[in-house]
Amino acid sequence: MKISKTRLSEIENLPDDAIDTSEIPELDDEFWENAQRVVPENYLQIEHEILEWFKGQGQDYHSRINTVLRAYMEAHR
Repeated sequence: MKISKTRLSEIENLPDDAIDTSEIPELDDEFWENAQRVVPENYLQIEHEILEWFKGQGQDYHSRINTVLRAYMEAHR
């Protein structure tokens, strides 16, 4: 699902009391006793400056990053 920058800005600026959390259950002590941190296998940390540059190239920057990485991989096989 894509959200426009205008709508995203509206959501970010909502005061906390305007957000309906009534359907979200409270997290009790039992939840936290059994909670586990899970880091996705395909997590990749990209330096902020590099990510911002790709974002500045337009939408679908994830695909462009993937294309650059694939080209590098193919060139070094």
